[in-house]
Amino acid sequence: MFRRILEAWDRSRTARRTEGSKDGTAGGGPRSHNLFEAAAAYVSACVEDDQDRIDEAAGRVSPEALSFGVNELACRAVIALARERREPPRDVARALLGLPAP
Repeated sequence: MFRRILEAWDRSRTARRTEGSKDGTAGGGPRSHNLFEAAAAYVSACVEDDQDRIDEAAGRVSPEALSFGVNELACRAVIALARERREPPRDVARALLGLPAP
């Protein structure tokens, strides 16, 4: 997944160099994209292995913002699953990654 974020960073950097903005705002438009919307779109596209949607979502925000959003999504998902399963978040995270219980 981090490879995809790095690739998106390169594409985003190239796009910012080649796109001109008429109103002087970053990204070519007056409204900036919500990093959490971008992270949700990116993760769901990764799960579905939809490269076009992955590229589109990764281009909405900076790679740093996308990384932060994906991290926040992961934290919230683990917390929600831990509450649902009535297990500690650490155990849920380890189980999701296929790691043995501590």
